[in-house]
Amino acid sequence: MITENSKVSVHYTGRFENGEVFDSSMVVEGHEFFSEGREPLEVELGKGMLIPGFEKALQGMSEGDTKTITIKAEDAYGPVREDRFQEVEKQYVPSDIEVGAMLQATNELGQVMQVTVKEVKENTVIIDSNHPFAGKDLTFDLNIVTIH
Repeated sequence: MITENSKVSVHYTGRFENGEVFDSSMVVEGHEFFSEGREPLEVELGKGMLIPGFEKALQGMSEGDTKTITIKAEDAYGPVREDRFQEVEKQYVPSDIEVGAMLQATNELGQVMQVTVKEVKENTVIIDSNHPFAGKDLTFDLNIVTIH
């Protein structure tokens, strides 16, 4: 049985509330799981490698177990934070920038991060450094392959 420090191999499919699949290592038909040829996700729980709700859902499962879980935004990538929106001068972004474009930016600590263009104004651009899945509930189909 999986505990808080287990090493686990798990196949998964992640979906948004509207059913759109955003990532998968398997195909799900009904209640049957089929590998898509990708290797299962290999993780060690308790190391901060997974979003909290995903890690919590794995605990208590055993090899061969399958289940579907929904993780609320608070236990996934958190809520959308207004303090992660920033207005920057257009001179600092490509001239053909459009809403929805992804850019790389460097924060005050020198770390490179992805940002999304939310609005293009006459002289400035509003960028969003929230994770793209922030504020979204996520559903996962899980299939435990092995516990190491």
